[in-house]
Amino acid sequence: MKAWAIGDQTGLDSLKLIERDSPIAGHGQAVLAVKACSLNHRDLMIVRNRYGGPKPETQIPLSDVAAEVISIGEGVSNVKPGDKVGATHFTGWIDGDWVPGYLGHDLGNSTDGVLAERVAVPAHCLFHLPSNLTDEENATLPVAGATVWSCVQKLGGIKAGDTVLLLGTGGVSVFGLQIAKMNGARAVITSSSDEKLERMKALGADITVNYRSNLDWEKEVMEKTGGVDIVVETGGTGTLGKSMACCAPNGRIGLIGALSQGEQPGLGNLLIKNLILKGITSGSRTMMEDFVSAIEVNGFEPVIDRVFDFDEAREAYEHLNSGSHIGKVVIKV
Repeated sequence: MKAWAIGDQTGLDSLKLIERDSPIAGHGQAVLAVKACSLNHRDLMIVRNRYGGPKPETQIPLSDVAAEVISIGEGVSNVKPGDKVGATHFTGWIDGDWVPGYLGHDLGNSTDGVLAERVAVPAHCLFHLPSNLTDEENATLPVAGATVWSCVQKLGGIKAGDTVLLLGTGGVSVFGLQIAKMNGARAVITSSSDEKLERMKALGADITVNYRSNLDWEKEVMEKTGGVDIVVETGGTGTLGKSMACCAPNGRIGLIGALSQGEQPGLGNLLIKNLILKGITSGSRTMMEDFVSAIEVNGFEPVIDRVFDFDEAREAYEHLNSGSHIGKVVIKV
């Protein structure tokens, strides 16, 4: 079978198309025919050796997948051949609170990922995909979906009338916008591009702010909202101080990413406003199953920027790296 490997992890050119033996399902495993995969920012970091240290050059990348079960091993009862499934990238996190030990079983990072024609994974990490979406749309769900659900629903306790702040227009932020509107909340989103902000308005954004033309964008957010209740913080240290300044009293901030760099922010607003700041490390299978249920009830449609063919995987990485995308970048297998 064909698969992609991360190579020597010196950059995007390290990616190599290789041949591997097709996997056989062992005890507790399912073998999947991969239909589509999608990219996340961490995938760029992995091929540059900036995410958890060097990995074997033959390791298969990516963790977002939509697939069909083609065989199962002994002891598997939750899926059967023919099922359309996705996989949580922390394969051991089924329910409950996060523990660091899950990092040792992380698809595409500490173990082989899913950018291959066939993969074998622990069956307990699989969940049934919504039937109303295409393979390409379903491939966008597991990582960004579980992450945003964990932030907005579990931490944020979102309810109708809340105001949610999203930073940028990548996959996580666009999902956050859609989930906010699904819950009757008001959505505020930032970008450096007026063109992208117009697209966000079409998706339902109530307030848009260009952080490049307005360096004090947090003041504009406060003026227009009176303070936000939930922040999906994908920027990191470069934006966290401003995100805290945007919050209403008792706001909740989910620290998801570190796409921007800057000085460590002061914590005055954290105390004065009684804010909650929590690290968000994706989500469990149970969270993903809850998200799938919401998708099926609400007619949720993921936003896909572009779909690449399997042999164009390197071009897909380059497109994500360009920062020109809105929503998710997908590879069709």
